[in-house]
Amino acid sequence: MNFTYHNPTAINFGEGQIKSITNYIAKDQKVLVVYGGGSIKKNGVYDQVSTALEGYTWFEFSGVEPNPTVETMNNAVEMVREKGIDFVLAVGGGSVIDGCKYLVGAALYEGDGWDFLDGSKEIEKALPLGVILTLPATGSESNSAAVVSRKSTDEKRFFYSPFVYPKFAVLDPTTMSTLDDRQLANGLVDAFVHTCEQYITYPTNAIVQDGFAQTLLRGLVELANTWDDRRNPIWQRNLMWIANQALNGLIGVGVPQDWATHFIGHELTAFYGIDHARSLAVVQPQLLRVMGEDKKDKLSQLGENVFDIKNDNEAVIKAIENLYQKVGISTSLNDYNIDDKVVSNVTEALEAHGMSSIGENGNITLKHTSEILTMAMSN
Repeated sequence: MNFTYHNPTAINFGEGQIKSITNYIAKDQKVLVVYGGGSIKKNGVYDQVSTALEGYTWFEFSGVEPNPTVETMNNAVEMVREKGIDFVLAVGGGSVIDGCKYLVGAALYEGDGWDFLDGSKEIEKALPLGVILTLPATGSESNSAAVVSRKSTDEKRFFYSPFVYPKFAVLDPTTMSTLDDRQLANGLVDAFVHTCEQYITYPTNAIVQDGFAQTLLRGLVELANTWDDRRNPIWQRNLMWIANQALNGLIGVGVPQDWATHFIGHELTAFYGIDHARSLAVVQPQLLRVMGEDKKDKLSQLGENVFDIKNDNEAVIKAIENLYQKVGISTSLNDYNIDDKVVSNVTEALEAHGMSSIGENGNITLKHTSEILTMAMSN
């Protein structure tokens, strides 16, 4: 268990924290406020940002889509350069934040920013980035990862860089008031799978990481079991904090990590536009079945410590499926808009992206992926 853990993002959690952004942005910095489809103008967040930035020189860029694309974000790159922007403020969920992570790196890079996504280049410098989170799910508000798509080639890729850690993140649960059921369910499932990717591998006797992961998973199970209370502020603030803790790096330090569910899910989203969390809900249960022998010890540990199920790993997997279904997310691939090329599309894309052998042991092959997707269609 050798690791270095450093998370430089300051978290400002709670109601009314949006005004704290001025503690991190200097008055002489030109600010670009980036957001998505405009929901921040309905939930009061835009007005709070405008009030906080009174006296600042600031501009705005809107229209960042779910699963942000380089095509959209390159327009923001041009705006950053044209206006001489010094600080980027991402206001939204994981898609806006990930798009802005690309933006702050690409704006200071002379080449094609996609180089960061295809792995040919690494970010060497970036503009400072701040976040106001409005949709809890990805944990992107306080980590160094980003996932960005390219429409022209149906690709969804990721990168990591210590240069794109946000300087601060405001987590005000009252911003969740206008989220619909689909967004809340996606956030819950996303956080659950994020935690599992760092937990359901093989035993390492990492007491802190295992114990904290189990606490987060139990919390998400409780939220799913109290789904009818999802409009309650207490329910929402717990989801916001759990989703953050699931992927701020802490539960993954010094332990093996899987992420195969994500890699396969990314391809489903790239080809078919399936919501990220829903692609994970389709893939994960079947992956756990196909790789059950490798994961049997941690599945058993999960069952006993999270679901109170002993000595029945199939029952544990069914409990996970039930959790997703309880919040309205189907685990059957047939319930999504796919075609008869889904298996070949995904496996060929994984191969093209150098992901023919994935998972914590590097032994989830393209044959395994085909089996996982075929089972997901017959589920």
